[in-house]
Amino acid sequence: MKASATAALTLSAEIRSRFDEFSRSQKDVGQYIVDHLDEASFHTAEELARRANTSSSTVVRFAQALGFEGFPELQAAARDEYRRAREGEAGTVDLANPPLFPIDQTEFEAALAADHVNVEETARKLDREEVEHCVELISRADRLVLCGTDQMAFFASYMRHLLMLLDIRCEVVASPSQEGLAKLGRIDDRTVLVGFSAGRPHPLVVRAMKLARNRNAATISISDATLSEVAKLADHKLFYSSNSPAFVRSHAALLSVVQALAYGVYAMDESAYSDRIKAFKLK
Repeated sequence: MKASATAALTLSAEIRSRFDEFSRSQKDVGQYIVDHLDEASFHTAEELARRANTSSSTVVRFAQALGFEGFPELQAAARDEYRRAREGEAGTVDLANPPLFPIDQTEFEAALAADHVNVEETARKLDREEVEHCVELISRADRLVLCGTDQMAFFASYMRHLLMLLDIRCEVVASPSQEGLAKLGRIDDRTVLVGFSAGRPHPLVVRAMKLARNRNAATISISDATLSEVAKLADHKLFYSSNSPAFVRSHAALLSVVQALAYGVYAMDESAYSDRIKAFKLK
């Protein structure tokens, strides 16, 4: 049985160090494992493939590319890393905070429990300095462009709604339509671009981030994959956890991040915004 190509590294570190070597589909598997090590430790190759939006054969080839004989050996390495991480956490059972649901939880309860964990994991991984930079950029932007396609278009639109309540004008680019491309074409060094992505980013969002960089615009990524190409291109990166037992990714933590950013902008000048909010009778 072969071991990992560089046994001194953890599985996550090995994937990060060799990420650029992998094919596009293998990168999808790799970034999913890095950000969802707990799921990779216990799911079958078929289930992991479904969650990474690829095939089980790609998962097996990815394991072999890392130097493993097959997926079971990769999974053993994932379990070992996950176990060591859990053992390293200072923690005993907190009797004052029992589990949300009994061990025989229903599918409904399992989904809610996953969202609870997602919000907590997102809060733990966010960097306060990065958040402060993002809030500052958004609040002072001459022009703000929010780019997200498919499901991410909803969150881009919702962020625009929240910021427009504060009289901060935003534009949303949700598709490669003529209108959307025209909005991207007006990006300059006074623009702040916020790119949304889940899993493999849409080519439009990647294109927008590259264009913004070339034109010296400030960029922010909001992504559920730390190895996402959108995150790599961004000046500032915000991560959210999207683990879910359901057939789609969870966006509960993303919603929290969007609302928290808007509240951060509001808090920068609460006295100026409070009357406007009262006029909308939102509180």
